[in-house]
Amino acid sequence: MKLLVINPNTSESVTEKIAAVARAAAAQGTDVEIVTARYGVPYIATRAEALIGGRAALEILAERENEFDGAVIAAFGDPGLGAIRELMAIPVVGLTEASVLMACPLGRTFSVVSFSSRLAPWYRECIAWHGMAGRLASIRMLDAHVGDVGLVQEENEDLLVELASRAVEEDGAEVIILAGAPLAGLGSKVRDRVPVPVVEGVAASIKIAEGLVALQPRKAIAGSFRQPALKPVTGLPEPLTRLIENGR
Repeated sequence: MKLLVINPNTSESVTEKIAAVARAAAAQGTDVEIVTARYGVPYIATRAEALIGGRAALEILAERENEFDGAVIAAFGDPGLGAIRELMAIPVVGLTEASVLMACPLGRTFSVVSFSSRLAPWYRECIAWHGMAGRLASIRMLDAHVGDVGLVQEENEDLLVELASRAVEEDGAEVIILAGAPLAGLGSKVRDRVPVPVVEGVAASIKIAEGLVALQPRKAIAGSFRQPALKPVTGLPEPLTRLIENGR
């Protein structure tokens, strides 16, 4: 099995964190390749930046889909996930989606904890898009200064653990999701400091992607993720142009 994990941010330091967690989570026989967006921002913090990251991920998959059995969009907020699924034949998993789905067997409610309050509205919208708003206990965010995004978890570990504990005690969270690719690996590191299960989102996405590939689902020909109508294209990269103009 071959999985492509895409960091739709431009931070190589974040890609390294994602890679470490993804490869540790992968089953024996699963080959994981991790790539970084060629353009965009160091970390996604707004809807506009998510749009850019989603396009970057879409272009990578248009070029390389045939090399892989499944893919992961490794950014919380799942930038471009719905659009990507319209065009791709292989299973594609989002980090938010995998995290909340993995939280469901572990508890009735979950809270999302991350490092920037700017992210909260977008995360809430994404969770609602996945149909999980009813199980969301809270979103708790720091107002952390982000200099080097690759250091954000090391610089804020104690504060994030404190936020997670408050979400359990004050919001009734039965599961904690430490959200955002820059926090990859932190869940495993602090799991014994939080009194409820902590979901490691990158690991969850790998396991769900492996399961979907094993199930060999067909590409949808009906519903919202079916192949869209073919039409002429102007000014897009050749692999993406080919998919939109000619289909599969």
